[in-house]
Amino acid sequence: MRAVGERRDRDAFATLFRHFAPRLQAFMRRLGSADDQAEELVQETMLMVWRRAESFDPARAGVRTWIYQIARNKRIDSFRRRGRPEVDVNDPAFVPDPEPSAVDRLEAEQSAEQLRVALQALPREQADLLHMAYFEHRSQSEIGVALGLPLGTVKSRTRLALERLRRHLQQANEHS
Repeated sequence: MRAVGERRDRDAFATLFRHFAPRLQAFMRRLGSADDQAEELVQETMLMVWRRAESFDPARAGVRTWIYQIARNKRIDSFRRRGRPEVDVNDPAFVPDPEPSAVDRLEAEQSAEQLRVALQALPREQADLLHMAYFEHRSQSEIGVALGLPLGTVKSRTRLALERLRRHLQQANEHS
């Protein structure tokens, strides 16, 4: 290993390859890799041994342990690659939505302002109910428990609040 790391000795690497390649392939097959996958993993492992031979430290691990650790990591990397789908950069999900036009932004701001005004016009208990339902994402049962109200009361107040909002927003749109 030292000859490979220090001098890039091809004969020394060939000896390492002849010794470890069949053992690594058997190891990969025992772990469940198919023959072609095991062979590919051995090739990747031994290529990494060649590239990183100078980083081998006999004080930290033996040659066998070091090489088998590389093989294990290559196998894990292989599983990760297979577990992830290939990314299609042309997938419409990756194309950002176009920026809204100035008119669209203005309309959205006006709608938001109309909704704020309509919410402020509601009785406090109805506004609180809608806030809990739509901004805190609570169910009607959770709202009932939090406010100490029966479920029927929560449903009635929600329906009344939404009806008042709808009427207020319709009137605002008629005057626009």
